Amino acid sequence: MSNGFWQDRSVLITGATGLLGGWLTKRLLTHGASVTAVVRDWVPQAEIVRKGVLEHVNVARGDVTDQEFVERVLGEYEVQTVFHLAAQTVVGIANVNPVSTLESNVRGTWSVLEACRRSPRVQAIVTASSDKAYGAQPVLPYSENMPLQGRHPYDVSKSCADLIAQSYAHTFNLPVAITRCGNFYGGGDLNWNRIVPGTIRSVLRNERPVIRSDGKFVRDYLYVEDGSAAYMLLAEHLTKDPGLRGSAFNFSTETPITVLELANKILEKMGSGLKPEVRNEANYEIREQFLSAKLARERLRWKPEFALDEGLKRAITWYEELLK
Repeated sequence: MSNGFWQDRSVLITGATGLLGGWLTKRLLTHGASVTAVVRDWVPQAEIVRKGVLEHVNVARGDVTDQEFVERVLGEYEVQTVFHLAAQTVVGIANVNPVSTLESNVRGTWSVLEACRRSPRVQAIVTASSDKAYGAQPVLPYSENMPLQGRHPYDVSKSCADLIAQSYAHTFNLPVAITRCGNFYGGGDLNWNRIVPGTIRSVLRNERPVIRSDGKFVRDYLYVEDGSAAYMLLAEHLTKDPGLRGSAFNFSTETPITVLELANKILEKMGSGLKPEVRNEANYEIREQFLSAKLARERLRWKPEFALDEGLKRAITWYEELLK
């Protein structure tokens, strides 16, 4: 779509220093948007900090759980489009610190949406749910009409945030739509316990990569540049089509893979003879999760640009530059 849509458009991104937030910020700037980034913690190695991207955006320091702060920022920067990405995104941390995860992911969502409801200039809000919001399902792949039934802290936080967004759309006609994506990967992910950055860093250190599970867990992996493009495409459609309010869309390459297969693929691409250390320690995680992107293909005309091999190649190059 695009055709100048983003030129001078005032955009707010929560979670801008995260993996997706950094790439989305850069992409919006290339399309001429006026970006305001909500930043809670200063992360020196974050992509948009390292590359100086934050010097080209408005930076609002605060927490998305503070509704008055969010409402002030929306008003002062006359925000038209909101991307709500801020969240605690690590399953293991959620299992140890469920309260902080629920605060960030659930309270943060209703605070942002309530602030948007009270801000008449806002035309579109895209909020990040997750494939984890579906919980365990008897039938795969996940489709958008399946119930949201998370059971463990992170999954529940995403089920709740997803339902809250739907509620604001259906009750208040708020212009919000929901993304449900698989596992994002790509340069800029600094959560080293995740399989892609963790495996790459291990190889660069000549250490055996660690797999916390038994290696047989099946997941979707979506390259982060495809993710940022999907978010922008959905926001454009939502702005122009009120019928999308309250809708959720899966975004996926529809090529599920086991964790062990993915680790071995990275090892092969990096020319490493190391063997993964399979610890079989993972708790409270769903064994098989992968998505159907049929609705996004048909309704939004979306398709990913990067197959897994190309995305991994780009990610490896990014981490080599960072860590060598």
